[in-house]
Amino acid sequence: MSRPDQASYMLRAAASDVGRLYKGQLLDLLDVREGHTVLDAGCGPGADLPALAQRVGGTGTVIGVDRDPAMLGQARERTRQLPRVEIREGDVLDLPVGPGTVDRAKIDRVLMHVEDPATALAQLHRVTRPGARVGLAEPDWDTLIVDAEDLETSRAFTRYTTTEAVRHATVGRGLPRLAEQAGFGVETVLATTPVFRDVEEADHTLGLGRNMEAAVAAGYVDRERGRRWFTGLSQGTFFASFTLVTVICSR
Repeated sequence: MSRPDQASYMLRAAASDVGRLYKGQLLDLLDVREGHTVLDAGCGPGADLPALAQRVGGTGTVIGVDRDPAMLGQARERTRQLPRVEIREGDVLDLPVGPGTVDRAKIDRVLMHVEDPATALAQLHRVTRPGARVGLAEPDWDTLIVDAEDLETSRAFTRYTTTEAVRHATVGRGLPRLAEQAGFGVETVLATTPVFRDVEEADHTLGLGRNMEAAVAAGYVDRERGRRWFTGLSQGTFFASFTLVTVICSR
C-alpha cells in the first residue's frame, strides 16, 4: 500500500474535525493580534497561513517556512492573494528569520520528524522577541490505541509506530520540559484525545493499512494475522485514539 502524497495528507488532516478542533484551539491560545509578526515554522502546504493572515490584519506579517520546495509551491499558491504572507525556504533547525523579530510562533506536528527537536526550539527562542508567545503541538504516539479483538496485534501496531514509523514518537509528552530547556516559560499544557470512529478516516490519519504492511515486513506481526486484523477493523464498531499535547509558552 503506497504512502499518500504528503501535502494532500496534511491538508486533509487539517480539514478534518480533529484537525479543525485542535488547530482552532492552538490559534486561540496563541492570541495572535492585529499588527503581529507571526511565524509558522514547518508550514507545509500552508493550511494554517490564511487563518493567521486574517488575525494579523492589514498591518501584520505572516512568515511561513518549510524546506520542501513542493510544499512551498502549494503554500505560495494558497496565499498568493494575501500580501501580508511571506513564504521562505529553510529548515526549522536553521530558521531564515532575523533574531528577535517575531511576536508569535507556532510549530505543529513537526518536532516528531526533525533530527533534533531541541535545536528547533532553540531557533524559535532566537527569532522571537521578549514577551513573545509560542505554540507547540505534537502527538504522543505511545498512547495510540486501536480497538480490535486481537489485542496483541493492536499492541504490535503501536510498537511499530513508536519504534520505526516516527522518529520522535513521544515528543508530545516532553514538550513542556523541552520548552523550558530552550528558555521559554510554560504557560499552558493541554492533553487532548482525538477520537476516530470511522475506519477510513483513521486509516488516512493513522496509516492503519500501510503501517500494518510495514509492521509485517519488519517482523512485528505475522502476515496472516496482520491481514485479519486490518480486515476486521471495518466489520464492527470501530474506535481508535491517541494523545495530542499542546503547549503555549512565553519568551
